[in-house]
Amino acid sequence: MRKREILDQSGEPHTPDPVETGPDGADDSPQRAGIQSVEVGFELLDALSQTDGALMLRDLAAAAGMSAAKAHRYLVSFQRLGLVVQDPVSTRYDLGPAALRLGLASLARLDGVKLARQRIDALLTTTGHTLAIAVWGNQGPTMVHWTEAPQTVPVTLRLGDVMPLLTSATGRCFAAFMGESTQDARQLEPMLRAELARLKKLPDNGLPLSDVPRTWADVQTLLAETRRRGMARVVHSLLPGVGGFCAPVFDAQGRLVLGLVVLGSVVTLDTDWSSPAAQALLRTARQLSTDLGHRVAGHPA
Repeated sequence: MRKREILDQSGEPHTPDPVETGPDGADDSPQRAGIQSVEVGFELLDALSQTDGALMLRDLAAAAGMSAAKAHRYLVSFQRLGLVVQDPVSTRYDLGPAALRLGLASLARLDGVKLARQRIDALLTTTGHTLAIAVWGNQGPTMVHWTEAPQTVPVTLRLGDVMPLLTSATGRCFAAFMGESTQDARQLEPMLRAELARLKKLPDNGLPLSDVPRTWADVQTLLAETRRRGMARVVHSLLPGVGGFCAPVFDAQGRLVLGLVVLGSVVTLDTDWSSPAAQALLRTARQLSTDLGHRVAGHPA
């Protein structure tokens, strides 16, 4: 039997997918059939969510990959639902109050640490090294989750440990990316200066000084490099023979909510910035940020 061509709600013809049902009439198809017009119309909402402001009809339609006439039909319905509003003077379209309510409800239910823990197993398989999650606590960056990789050199850290700001990848990550906020920078500077003073009193112990800041200028250079790379790195400075990376995860307001950490012996962990482990960590952190609603200015989430 030939499939029957019908018109969707936009007036555009399409052929519906067949629906497989079980004995009780339930949908048993591997991928459930949906409402095609809903999926098509969502492209308009998605296009609006990825811009910095309202759009003219022609620009919005182009961004969604449809004709202006087709886009207009969807926008009329979206306006009735409060998902879209149109400025009566400029005639530009923007997201409406219903879209805001949906977004706020979704954000209120997000748990960054929970989402990060769900990705640990896959990241462990990719990196093959110990992984951790850290958040900012009362005393500083604090370990809240720890997963050791099989056959790796154990690292003597525990849940609840507060990491140093200048000699751990975790601390450097928080110092760099929290420090972009003026208010946080005021909180961090005394902590950084106090730790720097302690480092100056420590003996060399044969560790490479290039990875341990000794002056305030060194600290500023280190934090600038961390921001430029998009993540923090240490080699030997936390523990002899240990290297690691920490990538930041941001929420919808651009706040640093957690750090995602990979670390291991420098014998087995490639500490180059472009190493597979480092790049896998960075990709996962950026995806987590996207899932939490973060969007880099001028770019889609």
